[in-house]
Amino acid sequence: MLLPVVSHLFFLPCAFDWGNSLLSPLWNFSLSIRDLLCPGGLGDTQFSFRLRQSGGQRTTHYEDDGKYNREAPLTLQRESAHYFGYVYFRQVKDSSMKRGYFQKSLVLVSRLPYVNLFQSLLQLIAPEYFDKLEPCLEAVCNEIDQWPPPVPGQTLNLPVMGVVIQVRIPSRVDKPGSSPVKQFNQENLLPAPLVLPSIHELDLFRCFQPVLIHVQMLWELMLLGEPIVVMAPSPTVSSEMVLALTSCLAPLRYCCDYRPYFTIHDSEFKEYTTRTQAPPNIVVGVTNPFFIKTLQHWPHILRVGELKMSGDLPKQVKVKKLTKLKTLDTKPGIYTSYKTFLHKDKTLIKRLLKGIQRKRPSEVQSALLRRHLLELTQSFIIPLEHYIASLMPLQRAITPWKNPPQIRPFRQDDFMKTLEHAGPQLTCVLKGDWLGLYRRFFRSPNFDGWYRQRHKEMTQKLEALHLEAICEANIVAWMKDKSEVEIVDLVLKLREKLVRARCQHLPVKEETLQRVGLYIETIIDSLPEDLQAVLHHH
Repeated sequence: MLLPVVSHLFFLPCAFDWGNSLLSPLWNFSLSIRDLLCPGGLGDTQFSFRLRQSGGQRTTHYEDDGKYNREAPLTLQRESAHYFGYVYFRQVKDSSMKRGYFQKSLVLVSRLPYVNLFQSLLQLIAPEYFDKLEPCLEAVCNEIDQWPPPVPGQTLNLPVMGVVIQVRIPSRVDKPGSSPVKQFNQENLLPAPLVLPSIHELDLFRCFQPVLIHVQMLWELMLLGEPIVVMAPSPTVSSEMVLALTSCLAPLRYCCDYRPYFTIHDSEFKEYTTRTQAPPNIVVGVTNPFFIKTLQHWPHILRVGELKMSGDLPKQVKVKKLTKLKTLDTKPGIYTSYKTFLHKDKTLIKRLLKGIQRKRPSEVQSALLRRHLLELTQSFIIPLEHYIASLMPLQRAITPWKNPPQIRPFRQDDFMKTLEHAGPQLTCVLKGDWLGLYRRFFRSPNFDGWYRQRHKEMTQKLEALHLEAICEANIVAWMKDKSEVEIVDLVLKLREKLVRARCQHLPVKEETLQRVGLYIETIIDSLPEDLQAVLHHH
């Protein structure tokens, strides 16, 4: 059954054959209803998953995707190749049902990794939907239809079902590790809004509580893009642990694949379980004991139990050899032969332990842990940033009538030579084999992803500087000794630059783009009428 179209929100069959869906192009998400079963006891369960978009052309829902991705932090950009799924699952006894249970899920599918926002939204919608079914979703559709689009840097009030959710969309210009803006505009908001401190940050301390003494090892494994299996007792624990792992590299983007909750029914099951080739660079969360056998050839397996907050330091899992992994009754632990490059930071553990003894709130412990991981990542990445910045041509080398100079190539040996005087030791007290860690990092997808992103940004900066140089040039003087062919060629090149600048959202002022447009018109007007007609038509 298709429900009525409501402006930019409408119900339609979902691409995953999940029955009816509510689709929001502005927020890039849809709500789907299906009998999605998951292990666990009675009651309500929330978890998330991520899946690859199937074949066919990958298109974005609306034209501002490029602008959003340019202004959003790298870790919160819209993904063109994957969907995120956020699930609210209910299982209760019901003798009237054929199975003896009422089992249903409300699934929100999005290209945005706003786990806190969308799970909070489901907490409001799902219980009401289970009672009132489709009419409830129609009402939700009408309300969300009025939501403003997510714009990085803005604080939004999002009304739904009698509640106003207040969130701030993070921006790329935010200082890494800074707290969200506390001062919200709450005038005329009755009842008081539900303020979410973050749209995406998890409670890291709670997620990592059984592996706190191994956080640094896990950080290295994630940095190097190593294949990791997270075996958990429930989809909730599985998805939270995987998302916590991928977030620990911030502000560096984790460029490998990851699946917060993976099942034997996923289309990549054979691809990930085959033994004919090395495991892919992916973090996969599972709950089915069957995976202990099918994935036991993977190099790193993290087995965790239920996450329970207590007043003491939770029991820490041990690092064990992969040969200790049993098909049945596998105990919690990190099964790996990996040896860390850096020495363990005992100061962090002492600070967290002191926080537990003083009954420090979990959010404070999480902030402490997140700050530690942020500083560790920054210490590692700053030397790379300094080196790649040195590869940028000088601004005085950019002239208006020649193509912009090329960015010099990244030479690993040259970079390694800079570490003696400008390495991580300047900002990090940790000792260890930093050189070895960099060499291993160069072979990882995370280095490739970081380099491609920085090279793209630098190329766009060169294009922007070149446009500005053109604006400052004397075009009339340049045209005096030029042939018509050369002038027409310049017009075509300038038009191409102008189109590329707008399509790629280059960091160029609108004033500069307008001036280039006027230059083009000035040049065309100086040409014979027949050429003018051709160029205007072109």
